[in-house]
Amino acid sequence: MIDWYIEYEYWVAVVQLVLAMLGMGAGLRVSDFQKVVLKPKAVNVGLLMQLVIVPLTALLFILATDLPPGMIIGIAIIAAIPGGTSSNIFTFMARGNVPLSISITAFTSVACLVTTPLILDFLIAEYMPDSFTMPTLRIAIEIGLCLLLPLLLGMGFLRRFPQYAQRFSTICVRGSLLGIAMIAAGSVGAGRLNIADTPMTDLVTLLGFIIGLTLIGIGLTKAFGLAHKDNTAIEMEVVVRNINLGFLLKVSLFPLVAGEANPVADMVLLSLLLYGSWQLIMGVVLIFWRRSLSAGIIQTTPQA
Repeated sequence: MIDWYIEYEYWVAVVQLVLAMLGMGAGLRVSDFQKVVLKPKAVNVGLLMQLVIVPLTALLFILATDLPPGMIIGIAIIAAIPGGTSSNIFTFMARGNVPLSISITAFTSVACLVTTPLILDFLIAEYMPDSFTMPTLRIAIEIGLCLLLPLLLGMGFLRRFPQYAQRFSTICVRGSLLGIAMIAAGSVGAGRLNIADTPMTDLVTLLGFIIGLTLIGIGLTKAFGLAHKDNTAIEMEVVVRNINLGFLLKVSLFPLVAGEANPVADMVLLSLLLYGSWQLIMGVVLIFWRRSLSAGIIQTTPQA
């Protein structure tokens, strides 16, 4: 079983990402973006946070710490990927601006065709072997085929078969979760994911970055004077990254070879899995926090 996973790891990563994007697309309509276009300030702030603030935070953290190359590369991937599809669901549950969340996710997914390779090259080029060349074109092609195309196909499914779209989306999302579980299980079985062998100081430092990014996302967003629901959507977009795409990039940058250990690649995977676990926990915390704030705002609003 482990030999099979080693041989097909790349395609497992591809399939789980495609399923995630199909599921997201099956819940999107073109009309969802109309209100956002009419009031662009919030989406511009969201794009600023995603494409500028998050990478700068990663850069400052990389410069200020002494983490091993694998964790630094993992941090760079986390900063370079767009917001995750789960952020839209979390925003809905937290009573945030769902169309805004969807718009930022979609716009950053398109932008990452260019921004992801550029951010990765900017942040981690010096940590790669001298013989390594950033596969910018390959990453761009993979993002287009595995991220944007299935997103559009999912939207097309909703348009053509609206009565089946919700069930189709649920099946796709669950399939994506199964793919992530296979990646984790395969990595453990292959002996590549062993937290016990990771220095505790490195783990604590990595968690510091994860928590710091969350606090910056929550604190800085408030400085732009947006509505409560807009803040909720942007916070979710910053905290919930597209770790599905991160898994694909990790496999693309560090393809697994049978019989050959790659500690750097293992540390990258560990970083992604830790962040993936954190964002789920923090997403739930933000949901309850923002729902309580929304309830307070409604109670204190004067009635006509």
